[in-house]
Amino acid sequence: MAIVRFRRRCSPSKFAVLCLVIFTLVLLVLIIDTLHECNDEELIATKTLLQKYSIQVQELKNRNSHLKTVIENTEAKLRNERINSTNSFTPGLPVIYIITPTYARLEQKAELTRMSHTLKLVKNIHWIVIEDSELKTELVTKFLKNCGLQYTHLNVLTPSTFKLASSDPNWLKPRGVLQRNAGLEWLRTNSYLTSHGGVLYFGDDDNTYSLQIFDEMRFTKKVSVWPVGLVGYLRYEKPIVKKHKVVGWFTYWKPSRPFAMDMAGFAVNIQLVLDHPKAAFSNSVQRGYQESTFISGLDVTLDDLEPKANFCTEILVWHTRTEKSSTKNEDKMIKRFGHGSDLTIEV
Repeated sequence: MAIVRFRRRCSPSKFAVLCLVIFTLVLLVLIIDTLHECNDEELIATKTLLQKYSIQVQELKNRNSHLKTVIENTEAKLRNERINSTNSFTPGLPVIYIITPTYARLEQKAELTRMSHTLKLVKNIHWIVIEDSELKTELVTKFLKNCGLQYTHLNVLTPSTFKLASSDPNWLKPRGVLQRNAGLEWLRTNSYLTSHGGVLYFGDDDNTYSLQIFDEMRFTKKVSVWPVGLVGYLRYEKPIVKKHKVVGWFTYWKPSRPFAMDMAGFAVNIQLVLDHPKAAFSNSVQRGYQESTFISGLDVTLDDLEPKANFCTEILVWHTRTEKSSTKNEDKMIKRFGHGSDLTIEV
């Protein structure tokens, strides 16, 4: 009724304008309401889509984790197959556990490579490599992963007070003490691996080894001994053997030491190591007494020593040392080319 009365009072043009305004307002309300409903629907649809994508992402992560595990297992299997094909384990043959301390230097990879190629020719070898480092380095980690040998990779840092300065002679302070002890600890902790017997040998990465030396030490009952070439500023050092028994030591430096021989000149039955858990090396003993300290801790005497290498008349291991590399031309290359060697290339 009010509209009718209003129409009678208004001119047709004004009424038409008013109707248009009302229609527009109603249309706007309807559009806004529709848009609001659409936004709600879109929001719900978006949330649903995000949830779907989130599930798919999680599935992809799970699948990626599974594939990563499969790849790692496959790599391990291939590595073991390569190990078995190049360094097969023969049942009943005692395992030789070789403890090798190592430290970062330009020649490190070259010397580890040379040693690994020798060990790959020997059956039933387990190589325990211990880095003198706070962390395991990428270089040694990658090297061991691809060396084709059964190995254990450890690390322990030598305190600076026990390290040689660059100008110190190599005999001034003992080297590899904590690393060898870490290897001994691993053997004792994992005694289940050695319960079937075996032999321990301390093989430095800068020595040279005849394959025969591993045959000589393989069936050590307690402690086997032999000469070492190019050591002690002599052609060789050796146990003195009379009537198939060790009676003394052919060496210049303190031949009165209990066991006056080089680290490369003896091997020990694993059971003896397990039976004497306190036998170890020490940074506090005087020069040249590391070997004597360790072997004395095994509670053995000269009578217990087993002379090998044709009763200590053959040289089957040499205490060689690689010449320290000089890189003095790197600075000249920088002047000539604007840069030196690419440090991302592993040497």
